Amino acid sequence: MLDLNFGAVLNGRYLDWLIAGACNTLVLFAAAWVSGLLLALVVVSMRQSGLAGLHAVSKGFVGYHRNVPGLVQIFIWYFGVPQVLPEVWQAWINAHGSEFIFVWIALTLNAAAFMSEDLRSGVRSLSSTQMEAARALGLSYAKAMRFVVLPQALRVAVPPLTNQSLGLFKATSLAMAIGLAELTYAAHQIESESFRTFEVYAIASIFYWVCSFALMGIGHAWSVRLDPLRGVR
Repeated sequence: MLDLNFGAVLNGRYLDWLIAGACNTLVLFAAAWVSGLLLALVVVSMRQSGLAGLHAVSKGFVGYHRNVPGLVQIFIWYFGVPQVLPEVWQAWINAHGSEFIFVWIALTLNAAAFMSEDLRSGVRSLSSTQMEAARALGLSYAKAMRFVVLPQALRVAVPPLTNQSLGLFKATSLAMAIGLAELTYAAHQIESESFRTFEVYAIASIFYWVCSFALMGIGHAWSVRLDPLRGVR
């Protein structure tokens, strides 16, 4: 018979590890989500610019990050990139948490690639007259994208962006591979010491499950709020 004892992992230093890991997971997700979305807006603007150079760079960026496993990207940033950085930069990064910095960069770039494609689909769903009208009013390409096209594309892209947000949240668990003390890493450490495998991973699963449903709820509320027909139906 299975001997369950959740109290064994929900007290003392084990509880502290779980709380710290959960906080690190949420901070990493929030940082990567914000920077990823901002970068995605830049990438899709480059992709739609019509300039061959910018289009090629953005297309290559998206192609690489969408087709190389996220874990490999993290390894490249954590183990490979520091080798080509100046020693002064390496020292600064090591002094300020190299694990978090490099995982944040890797997740940001990966998320931006996927989000930019969702935004591009939103842009392509709009009538080309939106850009033409904005330019006719005297707006530059950058301002037309910022004030006219992207806000509408963002509204259309909320559902797929919600799915990408869920994927990014779950991808934070990959950080354990380089020793970042997020929730999965903390759970693994506790399991290794306490041998309470079911209990600790059940707690971690519940945390991910609750947060994922919260993200879906936020995405739905955001979609409803941005619905142009809200209150008309």
